[in-house]
Amino acid sequence: MSILITGGAGFIGSHTCVEMLSAGRDIVVIDNFSNASPKVYERVKTITGKDFPLIECDIRDEAKLDEVFAAHKIDAVIHFAGLKAVGESCRMPVEYYDNNVGGTVTLLKSMKKAGVKTIVFSSSATVYGSENPVPFREDMKTGGTTNPYGTTKYFIEIILQDLVKADPEWSVCLLRYFNPIGAHASGLIGEAPNGIPNNLMPYIAQVAVGKREKLSVFGNDYNTPDGTGVRDYIHVVDLAKGHLYACDRALSVKGCEIYNLGTGNGVSVLELITAFEQASGVKIPYVIAPRRPGDIDASYADVTKANTVLGWKAELNAFDACRDTWNWQKKNPNGYDD
Repeated sequence: MSILITGGAGFIGSHTCVEMLSAGRDIVVIDNFSNASPKVYERVKTITGKDFPLIECDIRDEAKLDEVFAAHKIDAVIHFAGLKAVGESCRMPVEYYDNNVGGTVTLLKSMKKAGVKTIVFSSSATVYGSENPVPFREDMKTGGTTNPYGTTKYFIEIILQDLVKADPEWSVCLLRYFNPIGAHASGLIGEAPNGIPNNLMPYIAQVAVGKREKLSVFGNDYNTPDGTGVRDYIHVVDLAKGHLYACDRALSVKGCEIYNLGTGNGVSVLELITAFEQASGVKIPYVIAPRRPGDIDASYADVTKANTVLGWKAELNAFDACRDTWNWQKKNPNGYDD
């Protein structure tokens, strides 16, 4: 049995490869390397001591996908591949819909031809929109997304839910992530964004290592205890383990299931900066900047369902994630280009 991991050379994908291999699962990985490095391959092998196929493939390339399914005995797909920057999605909506939604449709067509009807999808808490109260629960209304990135996740969830309605033989697991941070404890793999980071943690880390002068904190007038945005920061290793649990369940249960993957705790931007300073011993200079469009006051998860049904629970906290991010960043100041 092999699990096909799309986007498996990326930040969350690479950590999931480690957890799957460490748990004795066979994997096949595809990635187009648009926001990832082929060097991940050797590093994942070093961590796990196990080999696996890594194939350069874009999920919009149906012929290439067909070749992959024909060459390997695939039982399930964990689908990470997609563009993921909120700000960029606002500037490039057509590219996001083409890659994320169009690519997923192409992947599903290829899966159907190969008779593979089990998929775990990398969704996002952004599908809850801006109107729901926190903590977010899986049974809340979705939609009303505030940016094209979030809308692509929402559309893909609808497509997958419709697929299960049309063919009950499909098994779909929608994993709604909150804010992944951290790195593998080895320091061999971590988050290595191209160009200027779009997310808070890698930006903090690049300031700490001297690549950036200072951090911009977008808004200090939110309806939160210290005025900065509150988010549910989940360690990427915990998140990766969640995919192992979800994939095992999807292989045994038909239909569509939805799970939040978070810690259940909200941490503000200023609290995360403080945690990073404590973990690294480095002072992070920052300035208050205007709010970004689409940002909401607070976002954190109700994780009861994942805890009880999947038997999964986040075990690491924000300090752990800061410590592991700093270990990764100081060992790899230029990411995988070092």
